[in-house]
Amino acid sequence: QVQLVESGGGLVQPGGSLRLSCAASGRIISITAMRWYRQAPGKEREWVAVVITKNGFTNTADSVKGRFTISRERGKNMMYLQMNSLKPEDTAVYYCHALIEGRTYWGQGTQVTVSS
Repeated sequence: QVQLVESGGGLVQPGGSLRLSCAASGRIISITAMRWYRQAPGKEREWVAVVITKNGFTNTADSVKGRFTISRERGKNMMYLQMNSLKPEDTAVYYCHALIEGRTYWGQGTQVTVSS
């Protein structure tokens, strides 16, 4: 059984920074890709960022480009989201998602609140 656990969320003022972590554990041989999604109150879940294991390719949504950086630590099956210059509209529950050996997994989410 594979589990994804997010951490690092919290309350931050506009312009501040947070670093989210996602730890993948369980019977894992190969992770194909890992992604961050977020869901704000009353809105649909949206994709934020992706990292492809095979070639290290990364990409971020236009709404966070230049402010958020996704990275992965392969040896520890960890993924990170460095969030800088946070805005109130970044307030959401952030979810970790992974494609592992043909199956998809989700974490439980971590709350990020940007407010003064």
